Amino acid sequence: MKINYPIGDIHTFSDEETIRLFGTDAANGISQSEAKARLNQFGPNTYQAKKEKSIWIMLYQQFKSPVVYLLFVGVAAGIYFKDYIEAIAILIVILVNALIGFLMEFQARNSMNALKEMDIILSKVIRDNQPQEIPSEQLVPGDIILLEAGDIIPADGRLAELNQLQCDESSLTGESLPTLKSTQKLPKETALGDQHNMVFKGSSVMNGNGKVIITATGKHTQLGIITSLVERAADIETPLDKKIRALSKRLIWLTLVMTLIFVVTGIIQGKDWLQIIKTSIALAIAAFPEGLPIVSTVALAYGMLQMAKRNAIVKKLSAVETLGGTTVILTDKTGTLTENKIFVDTISFPEEQLKASIKDDKLTFESGSVGKSAENLEKLKLVSALCNNASIKSLSTKKVLGDPIEIALVHLANSSGSSQQQLKEQYERIGEMPFNSNTKMMATLHNSQKGKFVAVKGSVEQLVEKCTRIQLGSVIKELNESNRKSILTESEKISSEGLRVIAFAYREETELDSDNYLFDLIYLGMIGFLDPPRLDIKDAIASCRKAGIKIVMITGDHPLTALNIAKKVGLVDEQEQQVVVGKDLPAGEPTPGWRDKILSTAVFARVTPKQKLEIADVYQQAGNIVAMTGDGVNDAPALKKADVGIAMGLRGTAVAKETASIVLKDDSFGSIAEAVFHGRVIFQNIQKFVVYLVSCNLSEIFIVLMLGFLAPASVLLPLQILFLNMVTDVFPALALGLGKGDKSIMEIPPRNIKEDIISKKGWIIICFYSLSMTLAVLLAVIFCREQISSDSEVLNNVAFFTIAFAQLFHVFNMASPQSPLLNNDVTKSKFIWLALLICTALLALVYVIPSLKVALHITSITSATWLVSIVASLIPLMLAQIFRVIWKNTLLKAGLPAI
Repeated sequence: MKINYPIGDIHTFSDEETIRLFGTDAANGISQSEAKARLNQFGPNTYQAKKEKSIWIMLYQQFKSPVVYLLFVGVAAGIYFKDYIEAIAILIVILVNALIGFLMEFQARNSMNALKEMDIILSKVIRDNQPQEIPSEQLVPGDIILLEAGDIIPADGRLAELNQLQCDESSLTGESLPTLKSTQKLPKETALGDQHNMVFKGSSVMNGNGKVIITATGKHTQLGIITSLVERAADIETPLDKKIRALSKRLIWLTLVMTLIFVVTGIIQGKDWLQIIKTSIALAIAAFPEGLPIVSTVALAYGMLQMAKRNAIVKKLSAVETLGGTTVILTDKTGTLTENKIFVDTISFPEEQLKASIKDDKLTFESGSVGKSAENLEKLKLVSALCNNASIKSLSTKKVLGDPIEIALVHLANSSGSSQQQLKEQYERIGEMPFNSNTKMMATLHNSQKGKFVAVKGSVEQLVEKCTRIQLGSVIKELNESNRKSILTESEKISSEGLRVIAFAYREETELDSDNYLFDLIYLGMIGFLDPPRLDIKDAIASCRKAGIKIVMITGDHPLTALNIAKKVGLVDEQEQQVVVGKDLPAGEPTPGWRDKILSTAVFARVTPKQKLEIADVYQQAGNIVAMTGDGVNDAPALKKADVGIAMGLRGTAVAKETASIVLKDDSFGSIAEAVFHGRVIFQNIQKFVVYLVSCNLSEIFIVLMLGFLAPASVLLPLQILFLNMVTDVFPALALGLGKGDKSIMEIPPRNIKEDIISKKGWIIICFYSLSMTLAVLLAVIFCREQISSDSEVLNNVAFFTIAFAQLFHVFNMASPQSPLLNNDVTKSKFIWLALLICTALLALVYVIPSLKVALHITSITSATWLVSIVASLIPLMLAQIFRVIWKNTLLKAGLPAI
């Protein structure tokens, strides 16, 4: 069907008119073939949120750097002094540097795009009369989608059916309160914020559920139109970018001071102006590690991809840095610490309790059969089928979509003579009160042969308060206080076994108020559901605790269930009895006594999303870096409040995933522990290559300065320093940035994320590295001058090759302090050995290719001179290893990954 698209003023049409306009069916949706045709007609349901830089802009931006401007000054100086070879060579280095930067940025952009593709939002759509989940990008006008609390609305649409549907449209209209939706058509002049029969892309469902006819996708949605008119904000500088920028400033100031000292001293000593200018340019070039931006970009992108492979999708770059400093993890129980595979384990009726199991939709009991409670069981199966939003995805595979508990209840309902689908057809649903965190119950209203039927399930404590009667077999009696106490006691007992308990009730009347039916209920019984702990959870928790990270369980589940699971997974010891229940937490600002109690408690139960946020705030005020898990729409504020918000990828709502900075694809706490490990590894890698690059560049500054005073003719030339920075610096630094890390990193306390990349003690150690390399070069030059040759070109080459090999050997000083000397994360890295091989090959090419020799002022040197350079270049490595043995504890305290 060809649609004249877009159609304006959809809110003025009734839902029936909208269905006709878009050639769809409210019950069956459109066919797959029609959806494919419309996707070709309208395009995917996406819009370019931010236009990517063109390749030419990316290439141009590689030249926008103070260092590059300085190099162009060097080119101009070479031309002015008629040193054309050096001018051309510096120009080639500028181009090579720009090309490498371009290729790395291009690869990093592709890596980030790959990460985005992993985080696909799915939408529930009806096509060919079958409910299914598809990527929201594939939605087309005329699709029928199903919405429920927690969903991000994927496209604009007209409401066809709804049940207490409320949407947060603040991002579009500025209205802070949720909008209550309806299906009534509205006048043409109705403002966007008052179009209550419409839903809009980018807003979120706060309560209830509904069925929507998609009317606009992609750039034709209200959000798409606004986005196309507004220029996107500039990129936000991450904390890591700020730290690297601050580091660069320090190096530039250091070099300016040293350059000024050298110039003034040279003028006083009457040195040649050409030599002063060349040495000053060399000092300026040596100041800044040209490879730093390249390496940091690649390291972050590579690290984030590695985390994605281990089920943690990082959405915000700043989260990588923060994750490594996490001191407290506030975690949910269900699905995170447990399997989230729910099984019916115990069915407790007022007159008997039965151990049960369901396999292939066949219900069996440990005792053999049900006794007095046969009628209760049949009614309980009926309530399980009706008060349930899970649905069969495929009749052939019998796969069920929905909440795990509701899926377990579908299998229970199907274990009777009739299937859930047949029971739903017999009892037409005419009303629903969705589950929410306040009522802790779900109720549905149905037409039945006897009139109206109410099916209710929910928290035992909440549900029993709504019951006035109790079913005992075929007899219904008044529910007295003795019965209530007995039910609650039984619930406590089942919960203490680690089971999640849900109670069931019903009501059957000739007539009922369709807006008020949740009272005067008949209690049926309760079910204890088994959700076993994940197999790998104990090791993951032990790893985090060893790393100095406190684990705190915060759940809405029963206190005894929570404590039982906490003991099973090793979160608390077997003697632990302390559980803080949500209702006992102070409503306002906690007293000092309560703060101490919160900070000393490992298990919180029956906690509301608001209280979850307040607990996080207490930990943050105590100076902790808090990572928090969440899955529901009500968890969004807490995820935003936490230093690192972690959303569940499987059961998490779209709102939670949109708010969080990390999304777990498998909902497992084990993946959180892995993410912490990789977060620490990424930052450790960044530290490693920053320490490596800064110490190398600082050594070049010292060498140029010292040789400028002691042996001016042998001073390193600007082009030689550029070659060192682009070869012996970048390749090993890249290899360090791709390190896999050492498991021992989870044996040290979390770092302070407020500290700079390099601490004060770190600078002292970097100076030690730099001075040891400077010493090696000075010794090599002086020895050669005294014993082999005083030729200035030979001495220059000795300085060049000595520092080149010293910097290559220096990479082995970057191993973790606690690792063995010969068997560590650096020596085991294939990238390190590949980088060393490439650098050695390039140095060999420089020596054997005539044109390169001329450009870099390389001359042929004797075997004795080579021996001096290589032996001297080993001095910094040996000194560092001696220093490592003596000052190992100091290195660890300094937070350095090196020596």
